[in-house]
Amino acid sequence: MKDLILIGIQGSGKGTQAKIIAEKYGYEIFETGGALRAIAASGSELGKRVKAIMNAGNLVSNEIVMEIVADFIEQNTTDKPIIFDGIPRSEEQRISLEALLREKNRDFEVLAIELSETEAFSRMFKRAEIEGRADDNETAMKKRIANFYEFTEPLLTHWQKDGKLLQVCGEHPIDEVTKRIEKKINR
Repeated sequence: MKDLILIGIQGSGKGTQAKIIAEKYGYEIFETGGALRAIAASGSELGKRVKAIMNAGNLVSNEIVMEIVADFIEQNTTDKPIIFDGIPRSEEQRISLEALLREKNRDFEVLAIELSETEAFSRMFKRAEIEGRADDNETAMKKRIANFYEFTEPLLTHWQKDGKLLQVCGEHPIDEVTKRIEKKINR
């Protein structure tokens, strides 16, 4: 199986679907935020750099993120396909990730989970109530959604042209979205 890049607005269910698909089909998951937090806690040289950047409230550079992705791929000794959740978020990251995947002889597809902005807000508000995430306040939500439309959504055009883009509607219940994803990746 090919690696799978999951793209979708916040609240689209990328993380939920990544876990379901990984378990059912034997993928490894690279979840950018989780990977950064784990490396920051590791105490390694890279971990110390990442922790300092994150503690200052800054975004980790593309160079460091790609170093972490490369390390994750190297550590994937089982040669299982990988689901990339949370990367790429910009044209720079798309170019870097695709170059890394080519270098490692890994083919990929992109799965876009489509969701309306209204439903995305609704889901994020529910998640905030349930999980109490500090970054799920209205201002942060609006900023993340604006960033998705400005930096991430334009990447879909490139993948469409390359014939790598699979799209599913994320407006349905979880199990229905999973069935739609399975039809796309099993075609």
